[in-house]
Amino acid sequence: MASLFTKIINGEIPCYKIAETDEFFAFLDINPNAKGHTLCIPKKEVDKIFDLDEATYMGLMAFSRKVALAIEKAVPCNRVGVSVIGLEVPHAHVHLIPLRSMDDARFIKKEKLTPEDFEAVAEAIRAHL
Repeated sequence: MASLFTKIINGEIPCYKIAETDEFFAFLDINPNAKGHTLCIPKKEVDKIFDLDEATYMGLMAFSRKVALAIEKAVPCNRVGVSVIGLEVPHAHVHLIPLRSMDDARFIKKEKLTPEDFEAVAEAIRAHL
């Protein structure tokens, strides 16, 4: 059965898309730690990040870096944090989180955004890619 993220890639579930290549996809987390919290995923459905083949793993990191640099330009923050946890969805993914404090990295406090807020931040990030 396709993962939630595969359904997003296939357009079966809507998302606030940030970037896409033939191999990778980035979109805003709908339950974000901070405004601009983005998920980067391989289109190849693999549960654990370290089970990705080396080329896909390195490609995902390069793609995530490009997206992180755009986030840093678009969203006021001290830096963009990176987290790989992978327990929520069985599809390898990288969290890119604009950080203003350590609380933004803790996955406890969540930001409440309207659909308009999500679209505005997605557009702002895309403008820097």
